[in-house]
Amino acid sequence: MSLLFRWHALLREQSPVAIATVIEGPGDSLGGKLLVTPDDHEGGAGDEDLDRAIVEAARGLLEGGKTETRHFGPRGQRRMEDVAVFIQSFAPPPKMYVFGAIDFASAVARIGKFLGYRVIVCDARAVFATRDRFPSADEVVVAWPDEFLKTAEVDHRSVICVLTHDPKFDVPVLKAALDTPAGYIGAMGSRRTHNNRTARLKEEGVIDEQLGRVSSPIGLDIGSRTPEETAVAIAAEIIAFRTGHAGGRLAERTGPIHTPDPDVSESPDAKAELDARREAAGAARDAR
Repeated sequence: MSLLFRWHALLREQSPVAIATVIEGPGDSLGGKLLVTPDDHEGGAGDEDLDRAIVEAARGLLEGGKTETRHFGPRGQRRMEDVAVFIQSFAPPPKMYVFGAIDFASAVARIGKFLGYRVIVCDARAVFATRDRFPSADEVVVAWPDEFLKTAEVDHRSVICVLTHDPKFDVPVLKAALDTPAGYIGAMGSRRTHNNRTARLKEEGVIDEQLGRVSSPIGLDIGSRTPEETAVAIAAEIIAFRTGHAGGRLAERTGPIHTPDPDVSESPDAKAELDARREAAGAARDAR
């Protein structure tokens, strides 16, 4: 199947796809094309390492529905300008649903927009759910959260953040959220709030397997206190959840920073970086 034919087929299916074209670079790479989806890729730019770098960049842009020109070295090196690649994404931005028009929701809406999400804020209280309070949101909806979510467009890229702190809102909306394919569902509250909420959800017929999809208390443990700090913690967990990482400090890890995607092998540069770090660590131990 040609790239063009498959591209048209994916567009008809409304499946996310990116087309990467080398617009500047060495003769053997110039004009090279890659079709990239979240799960696989086709085509090439004449060098496996360059292909690997292009696929990684294209998937990152595709996640946010963005189109950009990226630059690489001839073998995919970062911070080099030899090769220019135009990457065009054919996918709407993923959606972030924020339920609960509180101060924390305003900060989450801002960082969600920064990450490339289409942000929708929803609350049943018209006095709080206003455009003035959420200028960064794409939509501000006055409705009961669970009723709104039942008619909302939710797919595996969607993020649902329940920040209501009120059982009459968050229990019904979480139950509705668990009936969707959303890639991330998080709920704010203390551990006591979480335990009470879990008990109520079980009374509503939600089983343990479903409850395992809810990240509560929401966010990574970074000691956040303010709405802005909490939004950073929530954003970090969303990214970690999407990429399959557990979080933690990079300084305490070994190995390459960027994990290869499932359908591409580890690059020689990444292996060299790992070997160098291991050698440096061994030298430091010997010095002690």
